[in-house]
Amino acid sequence: MSGASETEASPAEFRRPRMIRFSDCDPAGIVFYPQYFVMLNGLVEDWVSEGLGIDYHALISERRIGLPTVRLEADFRAVSRMGDQVALGLSVERLGSRSMSLVLRCFEPNSGELRMQVKQVLVTTSLESHRAVEIPQDLRAAILRESPSSPV
Repeated sequence: MSGASETEASPAEFRRPRMIRFSDCDPAGIVFYPQYFVMLNGLVEDWVSEGLGIDYHALISERRIGLPTVRLEADFRAVSRMGDQVALGLSVERLGSRSMSLVLRCFEPNSGELRMQVKQVLVTTSLESHRAVEIPQDLRAAILRESPSSPV
């Protein structure tokens, strides 16, 4: 998806450690697949706030700019169990004028074993009109600064 192998990070990958919790799992003791999407949504919020230095809460509530998902493509490769320590990674695959394509992955941090990977397309929207708008210049500049190899 991003040109990197399944166990290899993009040079500009934003990462966060994560422990798999009881609340993430189904009765079989493995991550119930929708919980991955909850984890990765949190990763996107952390990336915007911490990785890019743009206040995510202010972007949504004050500036009224949304980042809805318009496409998801997921591959599930191996199970994650309660108590597992994993890493979540995010890299920018493409940056357009009103949208961006991200590659998000969950993997075992020591071996690099890929547990699951998602290709996600986000669109910047006005939360007033719910129509696509240009990516704000400060957000675009921060993405380009943190992911200089991203195609525009």
